[in-house]
Amino acid sequence: MSLIGDGLDKAVQKAFTRPAPKSAGAQMRYLVKQLGGTKAVAQMLRVSQRTVERYVKNQIKKPRPDLAGRLDGEVKQRWQPQIRAKAKAKAASTDGIMIDVRARLGYTAPIGSTDQDRVRHLTLALPPVHAARLFGAQEQGASDARLQEIAAEALKEVYFQDGGRRAGSLDEVRFTDIEHLEFDL
Repeated sequence: MSLIGDGLDKAVQKAFTRPAPKSAGAQMRYLVKQLGGTKAVAQMLRVSQRTVERYVKNQIKKPRPDLAGRLDGEVKQRWQPQIRAKAKAKAASTDGIMIDVRARLGYTAPIGSTDQDRVRHLTLALPPVHAARLFGAQEQGASDARLQEIAAEALKEVYFQDGGRRAGSLDEVRFTDIEHLEFDL
């Protein structure tokens, strides 16, 4: 997955009304129910069908770290799809999304202005249009580089240009060396 994509997923997960299953057995049972059988779960997690069956019956309780990570990720990806959709729709239509980022930001501007890259720590509310673009691109399977471009365009408009009130001649914002990135709905 990607840094920005993971950040968007974590923000949406905060909207969950019930916690996702925690134990390996409960997670396996949930996935078996979602996918309609142990064979599909086994293929998805790259383990044997018998292994899945043993987790379902609680004969195995502690998965290997790599399997535990895949299992947790797959469960969270499928958990409460209606709540996830409502949270994304609300962010994209009325609320927008908060971004808290510490990264190297610079820009391309006309000669005579200072366009030096520097590390900045920004916490901004991005309007719904930017949330819609980020979630839309993520759902279409955009790369992390594309999601970074969309986030940079949002920062350009909201932070550098202040919604069109300043820096109108700004061409491009560079968004690199991300040290910290977090989204909140």
